[in-house]
Amino acid sequence: MRRMHVGGAKLYELATTKKEDCPMPPVISLRTVTNNVGWSMLSKTSTFGLKFVTVPILARLLTPEEFGIVAVAQLVVLFLTMIGGAGLAAALVVERTQDETTVHSVFWANVAMAIVMAVALYVFAEPLAALLGAPGGGGVVKVMALIIPIQLCGDVAYALLARRMAFDRDAFWSVLSESVGAVSAVVLALAGWGLWALVAQLFISATLRLIGLFYATGYRPRLMFSFERIRALWGYSAGLMGSEIFNFITFQSPLVIVSRFLGIAEAGAYSAANRFASIPNQVVLAALMGVLFPTFSHIADDRQRRTRALFLSTQVCSLVLAPLMFGIWAIAEPGMYVIFGQQWAWAWPVLGLLALSKGILAPCSTYIPYLKGVGKSHVLWWVAVARAVLVSAAVTYGAISGGLVSAMIWLCIANAITLVFYCWTVFRTDDLPFLRNFVVTCRPMLSAFAMALAVRFLLEQLSEMNFGAVIQIIIGGAVGATVYAVLILLTERALLRDLWGMIGKLRGRPQTSPVS
Repeated sequence: MRRMHVGGAKLYELATTKKEDCPMPPVISLRTVTNNVGWSMLSKTSTFGLKFVTVPILARLLTPEEFGIVAVAQLVVLFLTMIGGAGLAAALVVERTQDETTVHSVFWANVAMAIVMAVALYVFAEPLAALLGAPGGGGVVKVMALIIPIQLCGDVAYALLARRMAFDRDAFWSVLSESVGAVSAVVLALAGWGLWALVAQLFISATLRLIGLFYATGYRPRLMFSFERIRALWGYSAGLMGSEIFNFITFQSPLVIVSRFLGIAEAGAYSAANRFASIPNQVVLAALMGVLFPTFSHIADDRQRRTRALFLSTQVCSLVLAPLMFGIWAIAEPGMYVIFGQQWAWAWPVLGLLALSKGILAPCSTYIPYLKGVGKSHVLWWVAVARAVLVSAAVTYGAISGGLVSAMIWLCIANAITLVFYCWTVFRTDDLPFLRNFVVTCRPMLSAFAMALAVRFLLEQLSEMNFGAVIQIIIGGAVGATVYAVLILLTERALLRDLWGMIGKLRGRPQTSPVS
């Protein structure tokens, strides 16, 4: 098998290779995993750091109604894009062998589905927009239909990068595409484009990313197609597609429910707050999930290694993610005023509760890539169904009974139930004891929550003493970081020793295990 060196990452050539000539690499080293996580973290930190700056700017230039209309249109596009991919590209990552015909077949299947989905969305744009609570958004939905082929055509190229663990290439193009798109949106909003500035951002970012993925992989589609190869991937893909559909419903149903029952302005407030509250979540999870999925796929047959990798990655995720999310909840009131401005200040409970709801699920962050990587797509499917039903019912009840804030409170309750249920499911799948492992995985989250309560109490005292919003944020952040550091030193000494040992190994000779 021939190889080529691109930007420091070894990429396997696809062209003219036979199925038996492309085995999945049998060993992933600790250095390989950490390097790829580092590249992914750099990518997501850069792009979402840019959003940290641009979203508040756009919020000051655009109205909640404009945010709401684009959010509803993007919701439909994301849903159809997910269905169009049908999980076929993900199946390329977990396949033990790979041949040219299979790869091209998946590409053309994606293209065909993208065209069908785009045409269907264009035809039914007006009734769909009205159904989702944005009766004036049909024109935006029609334009957004054109982004579906752009996104789906890049799925195969991304799967090849993930399979090769070449996330340095993906990181460069992700940063470039998101940066150009975000800056363009601000410029266009300043020029008076209104909601079309947000639409243009999505198109620019998607187009640049598609170009970058094809360039990074060297993949060029050929006119080759095999129904047999697609059918061979369908068993895994069908379960994965079903789980992703219901995960999508879980994540996006609150927006639809708020739009339908409370109005487009409340939907815009929810969308803006959710964009900001999701930044830490997406920086950590988007980076880790992309790398962990192929990593777990490589070690799926080694139960001891994959279990150790699962617990270590879960604890680290909670250690990093939980204090960020609970910290946003603690400083939400002054933070909303400082970041979004006076016109959005009323929505600070929405920002805080959204961050709290995401922080509650911090220990579950690695479960989806784990179950995908070890081939448990059927488990993902039924867990996703149960979670979608629970979240949709809870948010609907909250919206009808008490408005937007009540809906977010019930979202937190639903996520707390999901935390217990998800952990029980994963531990049961691997025949692991529940209670002890549940406590271990949730302990960093509990420390973060204790820290957030202390900060919240402190900010209430500072507010009564007439400290300004900026000063409250600075003091709250400093006190929160100190309290959390002390709590982690007291409760997570074993985890810290493991992480210190990993750092020592990385400085020495390369290791052959991602968790040892």
